[in-house]
Amino acid sequence: MIISPSILSADFGNLNADVDMVNASDAQWFHIDVMDGVFVPNISFGFPVIEAIAKRATKPLDVHLMIVDPDRYITRVRDIGATYMNVHQEACTHLHRTVQAIKAAGMKAAVTLNPATPVMLLQDIIGDLDMVLLMSVNPGFGGQSFIPNTIKKVNQLSQLIKENDSHALIEIDGGVNLETAPLLASAGADALVAGSAIFGAPSPINVISQMARL
Repeated sequence: MIISPSILSADFGNLNADVDMVNASDAQWFHIDVMDGVFVPNISFGFPVIEAIAKRATKPLDVHLMIVDPDRYITRVRDIGATYMNVHQEACTHLHRTVQAIKAAGMKAAVTLNPATPVMLLQDIIGDLDMVLLMSVNPGFGGQSFIPNTIKKVNQLSQLIKENDSHALIEIDGGVNLETAPLLASAGADALVAGSAIFGAPSPINVISQMARL
């Protein structure tokens, strides 16, 4: 299982230590949540913080843009060295064009779906995607409870990927912990984003290790 700790839940007064912890752990990626206060009702951090993380991180960056008009920042996200650029289906007027621009910039293209957005909206583009992120909480704030319907959506997405010979990974973000992670793994998830369950634990390294073994 790919584990992508959400830096949004890290201690920003001691960020280097938390980045070093992820570097030393069994996690494979860093999940970077960018919020603009428009698409979601919160503001997280901008490029100066992401650049600082990128300089210290030794693992790929999974940059999740919860913002309007993400096309404006494709070059900027590429320049910080992101591996995945993740945009919301709900925020992109011309999703296919956005996905192609991300790929042309040399990154892997990922698309996120909010809890109320049907998986089938991706049926005409699933073959072009490297990853689909299913939000299992409403985006904007950490620490929310897992939405059970996500399990059904993982099954639907897995079927859609198979039917279209897509190689897209399935990533889940929201309410992921040691109780929900095994359910998601059984349903077919490939990658799990966890924030408070990791950074709020007495031993984040151990939580990451347990999730990675699923």
